[in-house]
Amino acid sequence: MKRIILQKGEEDRIRLGHPWVYDNEVDRVYEGKTAAAELVPGDCADVESSRKEYLGRAIVNPHSKIIARIYSPSKEGIDKGFFKRRIREAALRRASFRDLSRESARLVFAEADFLPGLIIDRFTGWPLAEIESAGIERPLSFARAEAALGPPRSWLTVQLLAWGMDCRREMIIEALEEVMSAIHDSPDGIIEKSGANVRTLEGLSLREGLIKGTFPTGGIVIFENDLPFIVDLPEGQKTGFFLDQRDNRLLAGRYAAMLSKETADETEPHFLDACSYTGAFGIHALRAAEKAAVTMLDTSAAALEGARKNAALNGAADRIATIEADVFDSLRNLERRKEHFDMVILDPPAFAKSRTALSEALRGYKEINLRAIQIVRRGGILITCSCSQALDESRFRRMLTEAAADAERRLIQLDFRCQSQDHPVLAGYDESLYLKCGFYRVV
Repeated sequence: MKRIILQKGEEDRIRLGHPWVYDNEVDRVYEGKTAAAELVPGDCADVESSRKEYLGRAIVNPHSKIIARIYSPSKEGIDKGFFKRRIREAALRRASFRDLSRESARLVFAEADFLPGLIIDRFTGWPLAEIESAGIERPLSFARAEAALGPPRSWLTVQLLAWGMDCRREMIIEALEEVMSAIHDSPDGIIEKSGANVRTLEGLSLREGLIKGTFPTGGIVIFENDLPFIVDLPEGQKTGFFLDQRDNRLLAGRYAAMLSKETADETEPHFLDACSYTGAFGIHALRAAEKAAVTMLDTSAAALEGARKNAALNGAADRIATIEADVFDSLRNLERRKEHFDMVILDPPAFAKSRTALSEALRGYKEINLRAIQIVRRGGILITCSCSQALDESRFRRMLTEAAADAERRLIQLDFRCQSQDHPVLAGYDESLYLKCGFYRVV
């Protein structure tokens, strides 16, 4: 087994729980008593401090800036049994707080589940074509679908983002199938979603497609907080659906209901769901506020078509409007026309993919939040998010404070959240705490 010896002082971060070793932190590599050994992509190696204290075992990639990713504090190897144990442990942790027989969830969240570079999502539901042919009453509910079609089925998406996982692809898929068959059910299909650009930093090509089984034409219908949403796993963004916002969307619905009561004797509330994708935030708000209307704003015509279909499944097709436009331009136009909303939801893509892009990203976040604050009526609510892991909570909050000051408004915090529990946060590994979601009253 090769040994990676760190430079003096570089072990402190790893002792605190961070699992990455960067290439500029390595002093030398040993194989036995021989120094200057070459690391082979995908191999395992032991990581030691400058004083040769053992820190953990890692998968390595000398072609990457992250030269080693620690997966265990002990000297355990990687085989199919290892993957079965880790996947089973991760799935059972989710089952302790999520009913996986009804709802979809992230089963494995990479380093936070001690499987660096591996992400697995499980989607539970029925093919859309079967839902439509059954003629089930709208709004569609899980109970109505189950009564008409029987128990739901499942599909899995897999992302392989590190060389050490990619070279063990077949082993991982076999382990995943065996674990799911034992503790839940055999999936109808497994879809690979290894199309993230981060793979290029590992020296890997991008790859997506069906690995095993089938996936129904037209997509599937899953239920989140008992609300139906259409998901097209092969074509959808990231792993197919943004499961990390589940709890934040539920809370958005509660605030929408509160606003609906506050405006009951005045006008019907109007919400804006900016960067809406297929409308999950906006539809949670619609279902909770029965007389509300929502405008969905996104650059993707396909996403907005998905939002309209989701609204129809939820019995709210007549309460949504859509705007296909850039969020920056559209928010400026809405402000120029002096339009106002009772609630504005901002859930943009990650503006900062790395720390080097943070300054420019902060300018972008401030711009859209400034415009959003200006179009929220006084007393209304702003829900604003960032999924940029390079942007920490304190900087995000400061950016919001500055945006409000420039808009000559004040923000009263109602709540502040991160990602849902199935995307766990590993202490010492700040990159796993990536999602920020603030709920503010605008005055």
